[in-house]
Amino acid sequence: MLAAPGRGIPATRGPWPNPGGASRAAPPRLEVMDPLGKLSALLRTTTVGEQVILELDLDYSVLSAAPANPLEALRLINAPTMRVLRDGLAAAASDDAVLGLIVHIGTCPVTAAQAVELADLLAGFGEHKPVWAYTESFGEFRTGLLPYLLAAHTDKVWLQESGELGLGGVRAQITLLRGTLDKVGLEPQFGQRKEYKTAADTYAAHEISHANAEMMQQIANSITHWAVDLIAQRRGRTADQVWEAVDAGVLTPSEALERGLIDAVGYRDEVYAQARREWAGDSAGLRYVHRHHRASAAKELIRARLKPAVAVVEVRGGIVSGRPQRQPGGQPTATSEVVCQHLRAAASDEQVKAVVLRVDSPGGSYIASDAIRREVLRLRESGRPVVACMGDVAASGGYYVSMPADEIVAQPTTLTGSIGVLAGKFVTTELKEKIGLVMSDVTSGAWASFMSPNSRFTDEQWAALDRRLDGIYADFTGKAAADRGKPLDELEPLAHGRVWTGVDARERGLVDHLGGMGLAIERACALAEVLRDEVAVRPVSMLGFLRQFRPAESSESVGAVTLAPARLDLDGLIGAVAARLGLAATGVLSLPFGIRVDAGQGVLDALA
Repeated sequence: MLAAPGRGIPATRGPWPNPGGASRAAPPRLEVMDPLGKLSALLRTTTVGEQVILELDLDYSVLSAAPANPLEALRLINAPTMRVLRDGLAAAASDDAVLGLIVHIGTCPVTAAQAVELADLLAGFGEHKPVWAYTESFGEFRTGLLPYLLAAHTDKVWLQESGELGLGGVRAQITLLRGTLDKVGLEPQFGQRKEYKTAADTYAAHEISHANAEMMQQIANSITHWAVDLIAQRRGRTADQVWEAVDAGVLTPSEALERGLIDAVGYRDEVYAQARREWAGDSAGLRYVHRHHRASAAKELIRARLKPAVAVVEVRGGIVSGRPQRQPGGQPTATSEVVCQHLRAAASDEQVKAVVLRVDSPGGSYIASDAIRREVLRLRESGRPVVACMGDVAASGGYYVSMPADEIVAQPTTLTGSIGVLAGKFVTTELKEKIGLVMSDVTSGAWASFMSPNSRFTDEQWAALDRRLDGIYADFTGKAAADRGKPLDELEPLAHGRVWTGVDARERGLVDHLGGMGLAIERACALAEVLRDEVAVRPVSMLGFLRQFRPAESSESVGAVTLAPARLDLDGLIGAVAARLGLAATGVLSLPFGIRVDAGQGVLDALA
């Protein structure tokens, strides 16, 4: 499985895997009174019969977290959460009524980290019951490396006869905006620490630097080599054979079959017909994984509240100070007050035995990141272990809030590190002149115009900015060395603003394990010395929609989300457009802009 590097593929199907502990059986059924009994019974009533073939359709995508509001939930009604799939497959593995699982890869609009975690889940379920994957095509005149890697974790891979298999490789993209900014009259003035903190290059450089090219090449190489090695392991091929397929470009179904990369050629109806014949499921019904073995919300809430808990605290989006505000471009943000409030709530909850800090963030504010780090340390001081679980991106500020955890779990494709600093501004005077707009600052105080877009930095201001960048960089590297238990002279060369993949970060001691939420939960339980079967995994906030409007009792309770009114002016409009394009930073600890890694439908897009 992906969470256990070097571990061989099981030859026989055994108990549901439990890294770090004994094999676990299916969760016991909890007999409780259901206040919505009739409705729950109606929801459970199906016409699929006594036996069922489970389905997972990745055309619907997968959610890493539950929808934030009812409108989003309605739009994503058929998209399951990763947690539901993880729990559902674990329960179905020991269910005699379940004959097997058919996975439709399809367009596979999932992120790289989701693809890797799903592959882990499929491999685990496949130790108990047959799992087949089918798709119309692995790419269509484009690479399909990650979708194919996901399919390679099943027992049998089907490809439509008109489709293709294009492993291709990984494409990383470098974006430099300076030439465009010159044309529109925006002058970037940015400082950085150090050479790999290439956000400043994105704005200020006319040519790609050696450091930028080296870093991006290593990211692409790291993901490609990891994927090739894993595919070879899963398909029983040599790495050289898989590389030959990568270098061959587009393979027809017959060529893919001949190379041992797929097992059968056929359409959807042929896949299902063959599965029924082999699995003795002529009369079996079909049901999506997330619609099978589900409990009512009331039962889930009661079960979670009756058992000791591993709490999950989310850090999603750019890290900013204060409370949630309306954000240009609609991007999610991790506000320091909310994250800190959730960490304090976990510390004050006697049922919480450990915490998983789930981080999917390109970073942002240094001040906000430092406040979150402090609460993570305080939570550990309370005796509760903290395990950071990185998603697609946990870099710069995202790494800053992760590094104080007892252990860090990252996916092989995670973009992390970026221990560095950047700061600056866009001078908009030329742009305003071009459009005939007059905007002039009227100031009182020598530093009132320090970050004004209407004036360039003076020499004195540049010196002040450089001193601040040096101070933040020294603080970041010093705390990273202390948190990771490394001498500063060993940690600092790994910093310099450089972005690492999860594979490379683990080799350098910046993270501890490769895996997803399943492994993070197991490690949290092991550190807390509790059995996985004896704890509930729940978010700190289990608020329903209406309860979100209830005011918080104190700064250690989970309360309402307040949206501050948005302010819009010309400079705000420029910022809104930049955010919409994915080019706006949320603070000095932001991931270098424009990092995009494309390995097929599973795209890792790390635009800060």
